[in-house]
Amino acid sequence: MSDDDWAADADWNRTERNETPTERLDRNWSDLLQELRVVQTGVQLLTGLLLTVPFQQRFSTLSDFQRTLYLVTVALSVTATALLVAPVAAHRALFRLHARRTLVALGQQLAVAGLTMLALAVTGVVLLIFDTVAGLTTGIVAAAVVLVVFVAFWGALPLRERRRARREMGSR
Repeated sequence: MSDDDWAADADWNRTERNETPTERLDRNWSDLLQELRVVQTGVQLLTGLLLTVPFQQRFSTLSDFQRTLYLVTVALSVTATALLVAPVAAHRALFRLHARRTLVALGQQLAVAGLTMLALAVTGVVLLIFDTVAGLTTGIVAAAVVLVVFVAFWGALPLRERRRARREMGSR
């Protein structure tokens, strides 16, 4: 968010919510934490389940491609976990330093990066499962569909609504 956007948002919140800048930052941080709580459980479960796969009997029957895909998917899932939990670590590092604006901005960046890694990890899991069960071509098709769904619902739709909301704000 640019400084102009930040200032405009602060003005709107002061007028419409009767909120001080500190109250707005506290609300933004609380909103971010609520969003992260939703996704953290899922990404941690995915990572945990992926970490158990090599200990299954069928793991030795995977092709070299499937093993490589598995390792890439694990790396994506672990990275997503790290990124989505990182705002909590940042909060601990910045505790009592009155750096809420920095914390909110950093948390936003980490959350977006974490969601991106999570979408890629889930796409990798779908490719691996469909490849193992139905063949590589089916796996590629299924993974492409999943990736399109993530891009549509986690990317394109929110960005479209963001543009629409900005247009509406500009017309007031």
